[in-house]
Order: sequence, then C-alpha cells, then structure tokens
Amino acid sequence: MRNSITELFKIEYPIIQAGMVWNSGWRLASAASNSGILGLLGAGSMYPEILREHIQKCKKATDKPFGVNVPMLYPDIEKIMDIIVEEGVKIVFTSAGNPKTWTTWLQEKGITVVHVVSSVKFALKAQEAGVDAIVAEGFEAGGHNGRDETTTLTLIPMVRESINIPLIAAGGIATGRAMLACIVLGADGVQIGSRFVASEESSAHDAFKKVVVDAKEGDTQLTLKELAPVRLIKNKFYDDVQKLYKKGASAEELKALLGRARAKKGMFEGDLNEGELEIGQISGLIHDIKSVAEIVDDIMNEFKDAKNEVSNL
Repeated sequence: MRNSITELFKIEYPIIQAGMVWNSGWRLASAASNSGILGLLGAGSMYPEILREHIQKCKKATDKPFGVNVPMLYPDIEKIMDIIVEEGVKIVFTSAGNPKTWTTWLQEKGITVVHVVSSVKFALKAQEAGVDAIVAEGFEAGGHNGRDETTTLTLIPMVRESINIPLIAAGGIATGRAMLACIVLGADGVQIGSRFVASEESSAHDAFKKVVVDAKEGDTQLTLKELAPVRLIKNKFYDDVQKLYKKGASAEELKALLGRARAKKGMFEGDLNEGELEIGQISGLIHDIKSVAEIVDDIMNEFKDAKNEVSNL
C-alpha cells in the first residue's frame, strides 16, 4: 500500500504506533517498525539519557525507520533534541507546544517533522511552521487531549479541507474498518495508541493492560481541563478529582491532588487505585493482548476486507 505517508516514512503500511508515555519503549517501537508500520518512542516519560538508551536499543532491534515523539513542554527539551540528532533519529513527532520552535532546526538536521494538533486552527499554524505532516487527533483519544472536544469524525474532514500536506488521523482508531473510514474522510494514514498499549511489547504494567482489555463503553472520561485535558479510566484517583470539582476546587487544588508521577504510578507501576490510567474511548473495543505483529495483521486484513465490501456497494 503506497501513498504520501508510506513514502514520507519509507514504511509498508500508513500506520503510526503512537509515542505514548510509559507505554512506548524500544520493544514496542522496534516491534511496530518490524511489522511494517512506523514505531515511535515516547520521550515524554524518559530522562534524556534513558531516551538515548532506548534509541540505541531500538536501532539494534530493527533496521526499519522509527521515530521519537517529543512533548515540547518537556523540561529538558534541549537535551532531548540534541540526543535525537546525535543518535541519528530521522523522524520526530512534536506535540504540546508551538511547532515553530523546533521544526526548522530539526529539518536543517535532515529530520522529518510531524506535529500533533486537535483543531483546524493549530493544523494551519503547524502547516505555516513548515512541518512535513500533521496528526489531527480527535477527543476520543487517550492521554492528553484537545480542549474543544472535537471528534475524529468531524475533525479529519475539516483539517483536510484546510491543509495541503499529508494528514494522519488519530483518536478512536484500533481496527481496519476505522482506518478505512479515516482514509475515506481525507486522512492519508492513521496513528494508533490504545490498541498498542494492550500488546505484548508495550512497556505498560500487566495490571494496566488488563484494565484496558476489561474496559467497557463509558469507562473513560476527559477531565482536568483546567490543567491539561486528559482522558482517564475511572478509578479512585478519577473519583477523587470529581469530588474536588463538586467542591468548586481551584486549578491549584487540582494540581496539588495530581502531584507528581501519577501517570507512572498507574500505567507503568500498575497502581490501579491511585494512578493516572490514560487510555482512549476505543478501549471498549479492545478485548485481548496480542503481539504487535498480530495486531498489525488484524488491522490490515480487516482494512482490505472492509475495502472490498465497500467497493461492492
């Protein structure tokens, strides 16, 4: 399957494994790349030298292209970017910040730059900044999210109408049918996160993976918009947040409850009560833990079957 995304990244299928904090280490990224898609390391949960270690291990585990996802709010962003250049990474996905800050600098080093957005407004700003492609993420997605709560179904065609560079759809995508739907809506490829959390190679704690597999419709909620909107599985920590809201809590009180390392505690260490459990709405459609290779095969086989079904209408 060849199109602008497979050509841009030199991959077999137009699928990107999202670079998720505490889930996307070198095992997941290399397995994704070896399966014909683009694997991403999630730098947002890594100290600079830990990221270097994961890049080096990923290079040994795959000879295929892989990239790094970098939230630009990261406190050691300069060190992170220097390590990416020093280690010869050729693809960077940026998020949570102004794309003008790093795009030209990275491209001058021969790096392909993709920026993640949640609205048409920011898609246009990213295109103006000169990025090579855009990820448009609907509010169904897990983790940190847009404040406007625009769904993938409406966001993708609106962004497609507004930009003329390659477009990757994200948010609520875990199957071949969803991938086909996004391409019909105008996307050139898809970025998938939650489905790969429930993979054998994900660095998520087994207890968190089980929660994802057991999740049902309505088990996640977007919250903490006063700080940074995040979609969470409902647990004790989520309930504590809601209790504060009922009391009319300030942003400072919410920040105090959140504290530090809440996401690590939940997703990486497996504390299902006090941890922050970030996952997308599509978790209700994820029923098993498989290898990355099996997941990619399932997606592509369903995509081809769905495409044939539609062509017969």
